[in-house]
Amino acid sequence: MKTYNAPADVENKWVVIDAEGAVVGRLASYIAKRLRGKHRADFTPHIDTGDHVVVINADKVVFTGNKLRDKVYYRHTGHPGGIKSTTPEKILNGRFPERALELAVKRMMPRESSLARKQLSKLRIYAGNEHPHEAQAPEAVDFAAMNTKNTKLV
Repeated sequence: MKTYNAPADVENKWVVIDAEGAVVGRLASYIAKRLRGKHRADFTPHIDTGDHVVVINADKVVFTGNKLRDKVYYRHTGHPGGIKSTTPEKILNGRFPERALELAVKRMMPRESSLARKQLSKLRIYAGNEHPHEAQAPEAVDFAAMNTKNTKLV
């Protein structure tokens, strides 16, 4: 048996996803899979075979259960006693609501890898309905229609 290696000059597609009413964890999992290229038959772990993903309406994502209030994101400033915390509710109601989805996707990518950073740079998240990537002719993916659990009736 021979190991298959994808060619280094892989053509990456552009995909646009409407996140209105989508469950954060399910959407983040789908996006991480598209960014890594795991949806392709020629997936190779050490080559960037993923697509460019544009997400619109990221401020309208939903969390299931009590995660909106009870889930806590921690970060550290690097100084003694510098632990900071926030909740998804504060993030979604704050100045940059798209960061809730961005954090979820980032934590589903491989850790401490230059390839993961390169793949994550192909993610563009917008809080509103508009995006400046029409020139790339992205194909629309109907994430809500893939599974009934992908959206939460509010």
